[in-house]
Amino acid sequence: MLRILFSRRAFLSPGIRYTAHTYQPSLRSSMSSPPIHHPEIAAMRINYTQPTLTESQLDPNPITQFERWFNEVKSSGTIREPNAMALATSCPTTGRPSCRMVLFKDVDETGLVFYTNYESRKARELDANPFAACTFWWGERSVRVEGKVERTSADESDTYYNSRPRGSRLGAWASPQSKVLTGGRAELEQHEKDIQERFKDVEDVPRPEHWGGYRVIPDRIEFWAGRPCRLHDRIVYTRHSSDSEWSVLRLAP
Repeated sequence: MLRILFSRRAFLSPGIRYTAHTYQPSLRSSMSSPPIHHPEIAAMRINYTQPTLTESQLDPNPITQFERWFNEVKSSGTIREPNAMALATSCPTTGRPSCRMVLFKDVDETGLVFYTNYESRKARELDANPFAACTFWWGERSVRVEGKVERTSADESDTYYNSRPRGSRLGAWASPQSKVLTGGRAELEQHEKDIQERFKDVEDVPRPEHWGGYRVIPDRIEFWAGRPCRLHDRIVYTRHSSDSEWSVLRLAP
């Protein structure tokens, strides 16, 4: 019996991808392009017109620069809640991220402060993995902040809590944040009624122990300005620790 041996290489067509086991050609190159299901969404874009952002225009201290941009957008009135930020946390065991909008309520040389229920998902993740990332969107500008997170002192939390409207203070007691409400909206409203009854004769509603602040201590702050043709300006400040100097770098868009 005559056996003729052929080289497998001779049968491999150039430009076609083969798997290690089956040598079946990939159809990707021969198939038509997949459809765009929502072309009106794909076509949505803005041609940004911000002037060139150079390193020399920015303050050496990114906190000062953040305050400058924040005050500008606040004064412009173009963003309804300029203190709203997307706060990203992650589960330390699974690495699964979660993100939500929160309002930052203070900023100083140490970082950004926000307040929440300490029994919420974000708080549980921050207590177990004390790092967070925040993003502010201000139209043709945005700021990204990353860093370590720590709880504010009880005194600091009390000061802010006592500045809130009475309804908001009662709400901190009424809402078991992030827990399932098996009774629906009616269950939450019943919690509210119970809390209102509990504190009806109390003028200064105390802060619940399960509610307070966190401070994001940044080690990385990026400033983004939209430019034509998607060639945006990105300038990032980084530092190794809270007492080290900031380095300033330009990133490709």
